[in-house]
Amino acid sequence: MSSNFDFFQKRRAGILLHPTSLPGTPGNGDLGQHAFRFVDFLADSGISLWQMLPLGPPHEDLSPYQCQSVHAANPLLISLERLVEKGWLSQDSSPTSEDDLQEALKRLASQGWITEKPEERELEQRLEHSPFREGFCPASEREAAIRYRLARLKAARAGFEKQAREADRTAFAEFIEAQAHWLEDYALFRALQAEHYQALKTECLKAFNEIQDHDALQARLLELKKVSGWWGWRPELRDRNPQALDEARRSLAEIIEQHRFEQFVFFSQWHALKEYAHDKGVLMFGDIPIFVAEDSVDVWASRENFLLDDNGRPTVVAGVPPDYFSATGQRWGNPHYNWHYMQNDGFKWWLARLNSAKLLFDVVRIDHFRGFEAYWEIPSHCDTAMEGQWVKVPGHHFFETIEQSGIDMPLVAEDLGIITHEVNHLRERFGLPGMKILQFAFEGGPDNPYLPHNHIEHCLVYTGTHDNNTTLGWFQEIPEHMRQYVCEYLHVSPYDMPWPLVEAAFKSPARWAIVPMQDVLVLDGNHRMNVPGVEKGNWRWRFDWSQMPQGVNDKLRHFCHNYGRA
Repeated sequence: MSSNFDFFQKRRAGILLHPTSLPGTPGNGDLGQHAFRFVDFLADSGISLWQMLPLGPPHEDLSPYQCQSVHAANPLLISLERLVEKGWLSQDSSPTSEDDLQEALKRLASQGWITEKPEERELEQRLEHSPFREGFCPASEREAAIRYRLARLKAARAGFEKQAREADRTAFAEFIEAQAHWLEDYALFRALQAEHYQALKTECLKAFNEIQDHDALQARLLELKKVSGWWGWRPELRDRNPQALDEARRSLAEIIEQHRFEQFVFFSQWHALKEYAHDKGVLMFGDIPIFVAEDSVDVWASRENFLLDDNGRPTVVAGVPPDYFSATGQRWGNPHYNWHYMQNDGFKWWLARLNSAKLLFDVVRIDHFRGFEAYWEIPSHCDTAMEGQWVKVPGHHFFETIEQSGIDMPLVAEDLGIITHEVNHLRERFGLPGMKILQFAFEGGPDNPYLPHNHIEHCLVYTGTHDNNTTLGWFQEIPEHMRQYVCEYLHVSPYDMPWPLVEAAFKSPARWAIVPMQDVLVLDGNHRMNVPGVEKGNWRWRFDWSQMPQGVNDKLRHFCHNYGRA
């Protein structure tokens, strides 16, 4: 991918902010007015990159790195206000509090967009303090916002069917046809998933009503939770029996059409935002997780691409070996690819995935790049990563196939973690720039490759990533001797942080410099996006425009101008 070198010749600056972190709308940010305002903020600051996390539909934990599809987008990112402007949705003031949301839900229920089920409320109350709640009920603090958004999307589809212009109807039909290679399986998967989920809730409530012994009840709930994914569906649906799937398509036609509509709306709104960003000189910078979630349409619909047993469960799972940070390693649990099959198939699954990414982004980061040289394979029956082994991947053949495909998608390698000479050779052979993290720079002395004076041009420098603390939070938590070293190296006072580290990123020889929005807002560790290894509370951070420091546009623009990134 020699074109990668050309694409990264221009010095640029970017801000890392996932759209869910935008302010002003119920539950999460979306593609509405605040997204456009953020593009204006970037352009006014001389910033030409908006980097974000994967946009796929997440599970209940909200992790964008464990999505239900590598092609589909999260429908909760759809701007409801844009649907009002289209005339498909009635005007409704956006709820700003829990009380407002509850009133809005009552109104939507009275209009028939929400079907209240007393037994579901009973189940949620029973599971209030149960460790099994997440397996059967959405996170309580977000549930009302999710129900509100999904109900409004149902109403929008009804409005579309009644009032859409012919051009919009044609665009919808063309979208369905063009994206059928993934959209049809995705819509069916989500419909079957909801049906199975409802059956599990019924079984769960039945267990509460019939099992008196506490230990027996907990065992039954655990049994139900273990089959909550697609592998717990009826065998004929799990194994994609053609007749069973045809029957499901007929019986679930309404739900399937709703999912098609939501994807059409998202992609329409996204392309409007992307076009606006391009007009302002801003590129969209995305993220591709190397692995996919086990409970995803990708594994269900194309089992041949993964190392699975006869029931669709992984025989081996992904992770990383024991290291300085964890004596037992990390067991992520994602199914591993059947690279032998993929190579013989011409990597068609991956090429389709990259084509979908190209529809959304101008450039993408590939997460866990080292997994394209060799991956850590853990037997699925093992509870930790200790018993794993390194397995080679046909990475050179893979990237040669991408080069020859004509997709021409600029790629960035997330080359953090255990990086060997072989991994570096693979990255360099195909011209992929790697990443330098300044928060990693101040241990180990002057040879540390993350220190700015050791940076090369063909790389990206970050103060920190979505997995790191905010720079202010990091600085407050590191040992005193390291704080002194940081200040001596940067020639600053400790009271100036985080701006000196931000400026160090802009000064770096690295062609691109990226700063998380939390650092621009000078926020401490209470505003982290993610804490690796912690299961709950992640991916929820949002900012407010009132947090914007005075004169921050001028400061960023000054950095861009002074260091050749304007």
